[in-house]
Amino acid sequence: MHIDFANLIHSIGDAVVISDAKGIIIYWNHASERIFGFSEKEALGSTMDLIVPDRLRQRHNNGYEHSMQTGTTQYGDKLLTVPALHKSGRPLSIAFTVSMIFDDNHKAVAVAAVIRDDTERFNEQRALKKRIAELEAQLQ
Repeated sequence: MHIDFANLIHSIGDAVVISDAKGIIIYWNHASERIFGFSEKEALGSTMDLIVPDRLRQRHNNGYEHSMQTGTTQYGDKLLTVPALHKSGRPLSIAFTVSMIFDDNHKAVAVAAVIRDDTERFNEQRALKKRIAELEAQLQ
């Protein structure tokens, strides 16, 4: 059996975003368009600043640059949850994993991220925490 991985990644329900060593987006699948609102044409050639909120850009860019220089990431096996931005300016909460991509000389050349829109779950959890705090305050 042959699996067409390019077709699979293009059609998968989670966003798949790949950016090169300079942080330029070089791959943006259909789910990326659905989640973030930017077309493939708009995203390709842009940086991740497209979806990273202003207040987090410096930290993101510093971490990205460090990962490219060292070929390592502390997040390779962790599910990360962070704020992001939709094209409309609407805030998102995303959950994602990352994987470093290396050339034949084991030099880091790109990063692939598999991203899920976690906004609904995040908002539900925040509402539950608020309700618990309100109920605890009533008991005191």
